[in-house]
This record gives sequence, C-alpha cells and structure tokens, in this order.
Amino acid sequence: MMKHLMKIVLVAILSIASSTMAMAQKQDGDKKRLSREQLAEKMARHIAKKLAFTDEQTQKFVDAYSRQQKEIWALGENKHPQNVQERFDRSEKILSIRKKYYKEYASFLSEEQVNRVYDIDRRQMKQMVDKNKKDAKSRRKNAQKEKAKAKKQRAKAQKERAKKNKKSQNYSD
Repeated sequence: MMKHLMKIVLVAILSIASSTMAMAQKQDGDKKRLSREQLAEKMARHIAKKLAFTDEQTQKFVDAYSRQQKEIWALGENKHPQNVQERFDRSEKILSIRKKYYKEYASFLSEEQVNRVYDIDRRQMKQMVDKNKKDAKSRRKNAQKEKAKAKKQRAKAQKERAKKNKKSQNYSD
C-alpha cells in the first residue's frame, strides 16, 4: 500500500516538474523573439557590416531599410491573396516600394553595394522562411510527442487507480 502511494506521489511530482520545465522553456523562447522593428534593424546592421559600410552609410541604410520593411509590412503579410489578380496587385505594391528605396539607397551607396544589399536581403529572407518552416515542423512534432506522453501517463495513472480500487475492494471483502 505504501509503495503504491509512493508511486502515485512520484508520478505527480514528475508531471509537475516536466510541465514547469516546459513552461520555463517557452518563456525563455518568448524572451528571445525579436519585434519586427528589431529584426529589421538587426538585418540592416548585418548587411551593413557584411558590406563594410561607413558609419554614415550604416546609419542611413538602417533607417531606410527599416522604413522599407515597415511599408511592406503595412501591406498586411497575414492577408493571403485569394486570386491571381490580388497576388499581382500585392507584388506590384512591393515592387513599387522596392523601387522607391532603391533610389534612396543609390543616393548614398554604389550600384554594386545596392545590388549586394538586395542579394543578401533575399538570401536572409529565404533562410528565415526555411527556418520558420523547420521550427514549425519541429514544434508540431514535439507537441505530438508531448500529447502521446501525457496520454500514456494518464493511462498509467488510471491503471494504478484501478489496481488500488481493486485492492481496496479485496481488503473490504
């Protein structure tokens, strides 16, 4: 009887500990997440460093790049175009924004630097999209594992309760 009680207490403690650890990990992950503005600035500074911009060029570029990203975001990234015409319209708006900032970049960067900015930006965006897809897949997989683990723990606890009830019935008979 005492062993059975100890097992139940141990299972309860392990369940609480694992859920506490999972919550702590989630909170740590949330702290590391950058805002859009911070991400745009970080990407701009990375590009500027990679292309060895002067301090003045870096400041101008970070400012312009951040404004460009805000304008693109204002188009509403969560709005998925429903048909081909809507996709064309969105693409034209993005192209218009890029052309506008191309002119601004060209006022303080060389043609080669501007070309490299767009190349690096495209690669960075692709890497982020790929990483987000990979992370989403990993999160789904982990959620499925946790769900299966919790189901298994519930079944085990239910079996133990059934055993306990059976034993207590045997003692009362």
